[in-house]
Amino acid sequence: MALREAVSKKDHIQGSTNAPIELVEYGDYQCPYCGQAYYVVKKIQKELGDKLKFVFRNFPLTNIHRYAASAAIASEVAGGMKKFWEMHDMLFENQEHLDDSHLLQYADELDLDVEKFESDFSNPKYTSKVEGDLESGLRSGVNGTPSFFINGEKYEGEMTAEAILAFAGL
Repeated sequence: MALREAVSKKDHIQGSTNAPIELVEYGDYQCPYCGQAYYVVKKIQKELGDKLKFVFRNFPLTNIHRYAASAAIASEVAGGMKKFWEMHDMLFENQEHLDDSHLLQYADELDLDVEKFESDFSNPKYTSKVEGDLESGLRSGVNGTPSFFINGEKYEGEMTAEAILAFAGL
């Protein structure tokens, strides 16, 4: 299966936009497998440096993860305040605490305007971004998390840095 929606300016991107390797993840902040994959991605980023463009798209599995949607929206609200990646890391590093009070605490710890964070939570543009990510994942054949695409091709192998790098031809 191929990635149906190309990476664009609306995506959250870490690394060089011209990197030869593009890794797109569809993930859920409450998913324990995504929590494990978070550290695998960090290892790959460290190893590849500017040869990797990493993109994270929200794919909250709301039927099994109570706080997945709220956490996804929190990441997008933080993104609106230029701190998407800081919130992304905070959420994965604190997966067991994703209720609303903790989301507000994380916003405070990241020096975000907590009142604005709280009011922006109901802004439809952030919900729409999460829904758009989810829809693009469904069009690309995503049916669980984490789901990775490497240079546009769905990766379905072992969730290790070595296996992912081998798939990427490294």
